[in-house]
Order: sequence, then structure tokens, then C-alpha cells
Amino acid sequence: MLAGIPLLNILSGQDRQRVLNELTESRYGKGDFIFHEGDPTEYFHILKEGTVKCVKSTSAGKECTLKVLMPGDLFCCDAAAFDGAAHPGTAQPMGDVRILRMRKNTYFEMLRRSPDAALEVIKYLGTRLHEAQEKAKVLALDRADQRLAALLVDLASRNGLADPQGIRLGIRLTRQDMANMVGATTETVIRIMGRFKRQQLVSGTAKRLVIRNLAGLKALASAS
Repeated sequence: MLAGIPLLNILSGQDRQRVLNELTESRYGKGDFIFHEGDPTEYFHILKEGTVKCVKSTSAGKECTLKVLMPGDLFCCDAAAFDGAAHPGTAQPMGDVRILRMRKNTYFEMLRRSPDAALEVIKYLGTRLHEAQEKAKVLALDRADQRLAALLVDLASRNGLADPQGIRLGIRLTRQDMANMVGATTETVIRIMGRFKRQQLVSGTAKRLVIRNLAGLKALASAS
């Protein structure tokens, strides 16, 4: 799992092993916080087991889910860690999780000794910036049903499990979670999910949601 993690797989074998020796493991449960919005960025975090959501609060007290993290994902709000800014969001476990932590200063020491790795980091951060720009464009221009379809397609590709009816999502998301992730109201998501079920695009409940027609969701997500 660790060999495929961004920012680790670009290091040489010797430097990577030095970093891995510095990893510490922590456990969290639902209701805990791994870090809060505004906390200093002292560590890179690697999700070893479970699922985590990163959320940002508005001035009105509403939450927007920035991303849902799966095992193997590295998170810390990478750009903030590199420029010394505080965490722009809060990391909350969605159940029992195991987290590996690495002090960012340990990683930076590796980069100082490896210019090639530093160049790869620049490419990585450029990719993350492009992803953020694409998400902003989707939120600004796409309809709510397109955004929800795109979310389900993404979750199916990252966390889908084979099921007799199609692809079962290996993560439990409430309608509120989905609404936060696509920038819609809960009522809108409930209405759209009802339509998706009637169209046999999906079936089941939040505890066991099955994608029955992945091609149909992809077509909806990309419709102009």
C-alpha cells in the first residue's frame, strides 16, 4: 500500500525507507477529529484502514465535504503543508480508522537531498491544483444531477465491490454527506436519488448502495 502513495513513491528506495521508519500509527473513531480547520500542518497523514471525510465550514456554520478518503490515500491538504499554511479543512473519521502520520520536516529533509524528487513534487502539486480547478468548474457549471452522477461514478471506481446487481459502494454515505460533497441541499439529493432509482441507475439504501447502470451515470455526468 505504502509504495503507491503519492509523495512516497517518488523517493529512492533508501530515502523512502528512512521516511517509513519515522511513521507512527494512531487510531480514531467516529466523532473524533484527526485535525481541525486552522490547525498547523505538522504532519502528512496516510489512511491505513477505514474512511475519512475532509470538510470545510462556512461562516454560516454549514459544512462542505471536500473529499472522502480511502485506504492508501495521503492527506494533509498538501499545498498547505508545503507553504506552511494552516489546515483549510477538518478531517473526520466516518467510523473506526487507522492513520499513519509522518512529520513533514522529515520528508522535507529527503527532498533537500534529492532534486529529482523535488521536481516530481512540483508535478504532483500541479496535478492536485488541476483537480481542484476541475471540481470548482463542475460545482459552478454542472446541474445537481450531473454532479451527483459524477460523484457516484468516482466512488464506484475508487471503492466499488462486485455485486450480483452491479457495483456496490464499499462506503456508507448519508444523503447529507452526498449533498455536502456536490454542493446541493439534502432535499435535492433525496429527490435526485429517487429519480435515479426509478431509472434503475442505482438501488438500495445509504447502508448498501448499488450502482446498477454505471454507463448511464457516466453519460449523465458528462452530458452537456
